[in-house]
Formats: sequence, C-alpha cells, structure tokens
Amino acid sequence: MSTKNILSLGPIAARQLSTATVTIPQWDYITPRWLLNLLPYVNVDGGAYRINRVIDKKGKGGALLPELATVGGGENELPTTYVDYEEDPQEIELSAITTVLHTHTRITDLYSNKIDQLREQVRLTVEAVKEREEHEIINNTDFGLLNKVSNDYRIKTRKGAPTPDDLDELLGLIWKKPAFFLAHPKAITAFGREATRRGVPPVVVHLFGSPFITWRGVPLIPSNKLPIAKDGTTRFLLLRVGEDKRGVVGLQKVGVAGEVEPGLSVRYSGTSDNSIASHLVTRYFSLAVLAEDAVASLDGVVLNKYHEYV
Repeated sequence: MSTKNILSLGPIAARQLSTATVTIPQWDYITPRWLLNLLPYVNVDGGAYRINRVIDKKGKGGALLPELATVGGGENELPTTYVDYEEDPQEIELSAITTVLHTHTRITDLYSNKIDQLREQVRLTVEAVKEREEHEIINNTDFGLLNKVSNDYRIKTRKGAPTPDDLDELLGLIWKKPAFFLAHPKAITAFGREATRRGVPPVVVHLFGSPFITWRGVPLIPSNKLPIAKDGTTRFLLLRVGEDKRGVVGLQKVGVAGEVEPGLSVRYSGTSDNSIASHLVTRYFSLAVLAEDAVASLDGVVLNKYHEYV
C-alpha cells in the first residue's frame, strides 16, 4: 500500500487496537409472552393436580341445590341436606418440556469474556422453552385452552369480523370476574378497526410497561401462538383466572434440582470424551380449567375486513 500523501493513521490500522462493543444474540423468535405473566401458577407438590367437584344433580327444574329454609316466627320443621362430591375427580399430571444443551468446553473457555458463552446458550434455550410453554398452554390437545372450551361456551361471530357486539356476547358468558381477552395480534387489530368504525375506539391501559386496548374495562392480550386457519380465520378467548375464583390456573412444580426459575431447571449432566458439556434443561408445567364458565371462545374471526373512511 502506498503511503504517499497519507498524513495520519488510517482507520484499518487503527481498528487493530480497538475492540467492538457487542450485543448479546438478538432473536426475533422471542415474544413478550404476556399470557404466562398474567396466568396465576399453582405449585403442584406431588406432580398431579386433583380437581374436586360438587356433584351437579339434575332435577326437573335444573340443578338440585341443597335444601334450605327461610323462616320467620314459629316452630318450623327444618330441612336436612348435604353436598356431595365426585368420587372419581379429574387429575392432571404435569407435562415436561425438556432438552439437552451441548456446549464445547473449548468454546466456553476461550470465547467468554464480558458475555459468557454458556450463559447465553442457556438463556436462549430457556427462552425457547418458555415460547413452547405458551404454545402448549394454548394449543395442547390434552390441556390447551383452545381444546378445553366447553361447547356451551363457544359462539360464532355475527358477521365475520370481531365486533364490539361479539365481545359483549363473550362477556355475557364469562360474567363472573373476567380477567382478559386473549387473541392473535391480527385479531386484536381487526377488532380495533370495527370498534373505531362504530365510533367507540377502545380505551388504552398500560400493563408491564406496554399499552393494551380494552373493551368494557377488560384488556385484550395478544399472543401469536393462537393459530390462524387456512381460511384466514382465528379465535378470541375470554378467561377468568385464579384458583380462588374457580378460573384458569397454570400448574408447575417448584423446588426441583437445579432450579433457575420456579419450575424450570438447568442441570449439568457431564462432559463427554469429546469435550462436549451437557446441561439438562427441563420445565414442568400444565394447565387446569376449574370450571366450564372460566373460558369462552369466539370462533370464525375474520381478519381481512377493512373500511373506507371519508
């Protein structure tokens, strides 16, 4: 390289004495996972969760309630009664999301400084585990929300696109302390268009430092784990949550060996003759719907209806 007319140190040479400021690995796959933040979790100490229910006896006028009496004065004969329970209650066993993380000891030894290679591998693997957990909470064929909605609590949209009337119908079903709506982000934007079209733009609230639109004071929580069918439709869910409210609860086992978060463990499981270190990553979890009226679904939600504003 000719040095003619060069009066100072050039950038290429100067960079040999500098160190770039680097970020931790950025991954577009990671989402906020609001559902996991809003879902109350119950510790399942024995690995199984039993839902004890009262036997719903049916009579000619509907459900039979305990015999009670409202009395004034006098010596009235009082009724006798009792409340019976199911003899074979439902039990939910915890499921596990698990994998073995492999790292070469040479890589973690030589190329870790301000950013630790092993720590980042564990962090990204844990993020993937949590993403899978939210997917299973919504879609799992055995315990996922979409598959636990009773037929009596499934309704269809009136005209395809999700309207304020449709969400009002859901609120009419889950009227006992509804917690939040859950929908695909595209479904929430579709609802926003319909509400704005009717002159009732949704009120915005802030949760976890982020804005959420609401309807009738109930927040609409987005999750990209709700599927969009081939015909372009999806579903809206409305949930009541909490064990004390006979709602939806997450299940987990707290206190497992190698626990890094409640119910999530990372355990070193040895190094091979090829200098490959192994770490077992495991998350124990499930979901329970304590009552039929804890979750309802709006089906057939159309996403591609737009309006012209003049």
